[in-house]
Amino acid sequence: MALLIILITFFVIILATSQPCQTPDDFVAATSPGHIIIGGLFAIHEKMLYSEEYPRRPQIQKCVGFEISNFLQTLAMIHSIEMINNSTLLPGIKLGYEIYDTCTEVTVAMAAALRFLSKFNCSREIVEFKCDYSSYMPRVKAVLGAGYSEITMAVSRMLSLQLMPQVSYESTAEILSDKIRFPSFLRTVPSDFYQTKAMAKLIQKSEWNWIGIITTDDDYGRLALNTFAIQAAANNVCIAFKEVLPAFLSDSTIEVKINHTLDKIIAEAHVNVIVVFLRQFHVFSLFSKAIEKNINKIWIASDNWSTATKITTITDVKKIGKVVGFTFRRGNMSSFHSFLQNLNMLPSDNNKPLHEYAMLLSACANVKDSDLSQCIFNHSQETLAYKANKTIGKTFFMRNEFLWDYTEPGLIHSIQLAVFALGYAIRDLCQARDCQNSNAFQPWEQIQSKCSKECSPGQMKKSTGSQHICCYECLNCPENHYSNQTDMDHCLLCNNETHWAPVRSSTCFAKEVEYLNWNDSLAILLLALSLLGIMFVLVIGIIFTRNLNTPVVKSSGGVMVCYVILLGHFLNFASTGFFIGEPQDFTCKTRQTLFGVSFTLCVSCILMKSLKILLAFSLDPKLQNFLKCLYKPIPIIFICTGIQIVICTLWLIFAAPAVEENVSLPRVIILECEEGSILAFGTMLGYIAILAFICFIFAFKGRKLPENYNEAKFITFGMLIYFIAWITFIPIYATTFGKYLPAVEIIVILISNYGILCCTFIPKCYVILCKQETNTKSAFLEMIYSYSSHCAGGLIMSHVSLDATNSNIAMTNPSSSGKPAAWQISKDLQAQALARICRENSTNISKGLSRKRVSSI
Repeated sequence: MALLIILITFFVIILATSQPCQTPDDFVAATSPGHIIIGGLFAIHEKMLYSEEYPRRPQIQKCVGFEISNFLQTLAMIHSIEMINNSTLLPGIKLGYEIYDTCTEVTVAMAAALRFLSKFNCSREIVEFKCDYSSYMPRVKAVLGAGYSEITMAVSRMLSLQLMPQVSYESTAEILSDKIRFPSFLRTVPSDFYQTKAMAKLIQKSEWNWIGIITTDDDYGRLALNTFAIQAAANNVCIAFKEVLPAFLSDSTIEVKINHTLDKIIAEAHVNVIVVFLRQFHVFSLFSKAIEKNINKIWIASDNWSTATKITTITDVKKIGKVVGFTFRRGNMSSFHSFLQNLNMLPSDNNKPLHEYAMLLSACANVKDSDLSQCIFNHSQETLAYKANKTIGKTFFMRNEFLWDYTEPGLIHSIQLAVFALGYAIRDLCQARDCQNSNAFQPWEQIQSKCSKECSPGQMKKSTGSQHICCYECLNCPENHYSNQTDMDHCLLCNNETHWAPVRSSTCFAKEVEYLNWNDSLAILLLALSLLGIMFVLVIGIIFTRNLNTPVVKSSGGVMVCYVILLGHFLNFASTGFFIGEPQDFTCKTRQTLFGVSFTLCVSCILMKSLKILLAFSLDPKLQNFLKCLYKPIPIIFICTGIQIVICTLWLIFAAPAVEENVSLPRVIILECEEGSILAFGTMLGYIAILAFICFIFAFKGRKLPENYNEAKFITFGMLIYFIAWITFIPIYATTFGKYLPAVEIIVILISNYGILCCTFIPKCYVILCKQETNTKSAFLEMIYSYSSHCAGGLIMSHVSLDATNSNIAMTNPSSSGKPAAWQISKDLQAQALARICRENSTNISKGLSRKRVSSI
């Protein structure tokens, strides 16, 4: 009886592992019915045995070499479809599947693709030829797979005829991104471009520059080699050798090629780093023989085998050296783990790989876990007899953790993503259709459907928290960011110095260059005020020129002093023009220098006027003697102005103002004058403020002089306006930002300039034009008499010699006819008036008049 059981079991294994395809249904590995069928392509066996008959017949032969990791990929697809069927994603709709074993052969995969394309619900397995497949209804709606790029490319070219969606979970060849050649191909893994770039970067960072490469002789290997060579050259990495192995195990020369490659590695003793673009079975054979030859290197693993558990089962694998690999993104595996735990409950009637695995597992029941994978591989390849043990169900239960140990999380996650991507696409199509009817939509329509709506340019994808990267929400790009393609993972940052972008922008815009333009309404207003000021200066100059010989003009310090002051005001108004328009290095240097020097000249002259008025009417002998020594008009004006010139010159030499682009604003570039040195700028303004303060003190002391001589009162007001304007300027200038910053300084210049101009000259012009009766010699004498009488009643007047030798007290301005200047006439008039006043005073005062005092203006 026991012998009979062994024979029956052996016979079943022979049938399961070695029986060739007899009918199309025999070709199917696993199937499940449903309203919508999804195809699957997995390399469950490592190779297909070829018949030794001659001539060879076009037959699909038996496949051998059961591969645990690829079998797990098949289970991952089945599990993902069951998850969708048990969820609310497709209510009332059941997904079915047809999974085929490619046996790692392009020809077998092509045969499966033909069946996928065969007409749905047809009694014969035929693929109709049509000029337009838009309404054609094939057997399946989409295809998942294949794993290897070589197989994927061949299948994709066939599926593209009907634009049937093909979603690969492992094919990484860069060429598959070409939508012209592979219009219906999609994948859930990145292309080799990114992997090879990362490899080259790793090698460069590790300071390795002499390496070897081993790859396969197929599209995947050659493309990966070329892409990596380009990346390596860009990172200054040199390639010592390039070895190419046959792509398939069925190639009889594969053993010879592996031995030749190992000999090459031994010969290149200086090469300690080897990049490996191979499949798992290549690496298994390569490492097994490398250990025998005591080869110890650093191996850079591609994503094809970097996480393969099978490699770790090689005997003494640690002797091979160090392995550094790249792998795919991982997801939540808890659900799949539970699925594997209950695998014995999964029906195996329509699942040949599961049934074969159960029998192989029983055949290796007494083998420990570390050798179980190789035992299964050997039994499936050689179909050796074995002794039947317990039931299959119990064997599953006893080895339920074995499959989990061989699970590659990155690949399983990629398969889950692929299945769910198709599920969401079907959901979108079925929202307005009855998808319980299999003819509800054509396969090509899914290419237009996604789990989430396409993010348009100006948006970026954001994960919704789901483990599926195909499901996301679209967020608008923030300000100064953009995206110029659909479905971008993140927005790109604009160059903040030269460009900007609004919210949800698909491009960057060049920043607009701004400055205080001549066409700006504020600039026009300020220019008008400046021109009006210049007109005032010219009108005042004309009025004073036409009334040179009147007492008012003579008492204003003389014609030359008035003209110098008016020139300073003219230059001040003119300097505002350099603050407007596009800044240039010349205008930046000129505007502050011109303003500083001209305003200093103006204030210096007014300072001398204040000092002279105080000297003329001072009754304190000590103060008068001090003022006499101090009062040197021309030298003081030159010294005061010269100091400012020195300050400005040093400023221009060591830290000159220059044009600067202010890029701190988000949308504009402010073209402005950078002052070069805030210290120099502050020193210039501070020096003017010191002169103005001295002028204010002198003028304030002479504020109670006779009305027609009382310039001091108006100078005091003018200086107060100056101080108020510039004290207000400091905080406003410090807090104002943008193109209107120069306008702030223009306004302050105009206020202070108008204030001093009006307070200094408008009262004089008013007397000249409107009160001509007071602009006479007798009127001046009367006012001086009244003021002197008032002062003489309370003070002892000091004697000041009337001799002409004292004429150096005031500035002289001889006329062409030799007549004394206006100040000298005024001096004589006042002297006579004071003498008369003194004679008429009481006797107690007349004793003090022995020393007669005369003030000169």
